[in-house]
Amino acid sequence: MSISEALHPDRAPAEGPLRLMMVHAHPDDESSKGAATCARYVDEGREVMVVTCTGGERGSILNPAMERPGILDEMPAIRREEMARAAAILGVQHRWLGFVDSGLPEGDPPPPLPEGCFALGDVDEQVGALVAVIREFRPHVVVTYDERGGYPHPDHIRCHEISVAAFDAAGDPDRYPEAGAPWQPLKLYYSHGFSRARLEAFHAALLARGLESPYGEWLANWSADFPDPGARVTTRVQCADWFPVRDEALRAHATQIDPTSRWFGVPHDIQREVWPTEDYELVRSLVESPLPEDDLFAGVAVPAEALRAS
Repeated sequence: MSISEALHPDRAPAEGPLRLMMVHAHPDDESSKGAATCARYVDEGREVMVVTCTGGERGSILNPAMERPGILDEMPAIRREEMARAAAILGVQHRWLGFVDSGLPEGDPPPPLPEGCFALGDVDEQVGALVAVIREFRPHVVVTYDERGGYPHPDHIRCHEISVAAFDAAGDPDRYPEAGAPWQPLKLYYSHGFSRARLEAFHAALLARGLESPYGEWLANWSADFPDPGARVTTRVQCADWFPVRDEALRAHATQIDPTSRWFGVPHDIQREVWPTEDYELVRSLVESPLPEDDLFAGVAVPAEALRAS
């Protein structure tokens, strides 16, 4: 039996380009986490889909320039427009899962989450919705957040939970039979963008050039209770050539991204020299790919002729 027959017993080996799916909690997450990777793979002929679990309805206005009358009232529609622009800039396909933003509870103790929000929703329903998109798009690779959500936002944590469950369920014909023909992705990754080593490298490089660093306070306040995700990285994707595309996609989310903020505090030449990669952790793999890796598709790019060999 071939590899493809074992993983997809109901179909022949998939034709066409390799496919990557990025699963995110809110619009703008796709542009701050893995955007340059997406743009690189699109330019190399891969198909990339971003799945956004919620509409970002409870997002605040984080860019002072957008604090204008009516903006907050129209936030759901505005964030959909922003997401469409960012997807076009990155060249990715996009799907909304259709769940409602939970907001970020603040206070001590924090207030309860709002009724009907994503983080309080039915997990089985949410997994089924994502399984349906996976079976439609048929990704070879899926990327999401780690068990902390990258940071402990309730929507990010729920995004992690349903992404892992959907990865495991999508290939099982007995689960969610109404969601389409089974499709088993081959690799699952967590995205890790804010390792301590990365921040320290940028901080040192900026100071060495006599530039102001936006990371000093962040590093000084780094909690010993917060585990460094950099220790978990297995895969570094070279994508410095696409950092300008990433930044353009970020700016498309005008309500959420202040163009004068630390998102843009490191010149591209320093980024290219100091940290030219986006970083990931391989957590599931059904193919052989020695670690460390430099490609999310490592071990997946097998010619169809090889897959057909028994």
